[in-house]
Amino acid sequence: MNLLPTQPSDRVATGVLLFSASLWGLSWMPLKGFIAQGLSGPLVALITYGSVGLLAVALLWRDRAAWRAQWALVLALTFVGGWANTSFVNALMLGDVVRVMFLFYLSPVWSVLGGWLFLKERIPLTRWLAVAAAIVGLWMVLGGPGLGGDAALAFTWVDALSLSAGFAFAANNVIARAAHRVPLRTKTFCVFIGCGLLSALATGLSGTGLSATLSAMGPLVWLALLAYGFGWMLLATVTWQYGVSHLESSRAGVILLAELVVSVGTAIAFGGESLTPLGWAGGALIATAAGVEALGGTPADATATRTADTTA
Repeated sequence: MNLLPTQPSDRVATGVLLFSASLWGLSWMPLKGFIAQGLSGPLVALITYGSVGLLAVALLWRDRAAWRAQWALVLALTFVGGWANTSFVNALMLGDVVRVMFLFYLSPVWSVLGGWLFLKERIPLTRWLAVAAAIVGLWMVLGGPGLGGDAALAFTWVDALSLSAGFAFAANNVIARAAHRVPLRTKTFCVFIGCGLLSALATGLSGTGLSATLSAMGPLVWLALLAYGFGWMLLATVTWQYGVSHLESSRAGVILLAELVVSVGTAIAFGGESLTPLGWAGGALIATAAGVEALGGTPADATATRTADTTA
């Protein structure tokens, strides 16, 4: 039974999209809870995303006739989108949420460059100015004039994960736009499969004490992980896809920024995090650049979700 109307009003679609953005913005809370239980990022991603991906294999196989002609792009979506989610989960678990989110939201830079280089899109001056603002914002978030001089502000591998997550997310959306013959369901669930595969590889490579961790996990921890995968993440993905499919691209792109507001606001209010005044200024530049990109980008840019573009 479909719980959501097939032809919703703008108010309903906006509400659904805001709900989804809030779920994404609050996702750091359960992730921090999992790491407090002694779980690693790769293991959490493997169980949460991988369990959904395992069931999604049957759906992808059933849709194979529709995506067979663009199987290479489906493979690219699997691993590029999988990396976007895997690296994002690990960055949120290990790093400061505020800093991770601002670095992740440099994805408009990569979207502009990817569209320009690979899709031959014509980029207006305003979007190039947004790219410049985002790069300056990155410099400020990472320390500005004192970049590298202060150990607390020095570039870390968690920063690299955050940047790579945003880069892979943007690349995933560029690939999804090119895969115009691939069904939306395939685009969505192949990313869960990719995240599971990459997390399994990472878990195996860093598997010191893995068996001990698994044996020490009680039933409540397993239940929480599965609930996060099949409940939280799947619900966030489906509602996001629904919302962006029924709103014009510019509005959907601006609503996307609610995730940044929710994550940063709650991390400061409840997570005890903070940012320097220079970092706040840099974050404001990055958020502004993301807003300009949402308003001035192509429909596929603005309606892109965390797993795939909304075009079927």
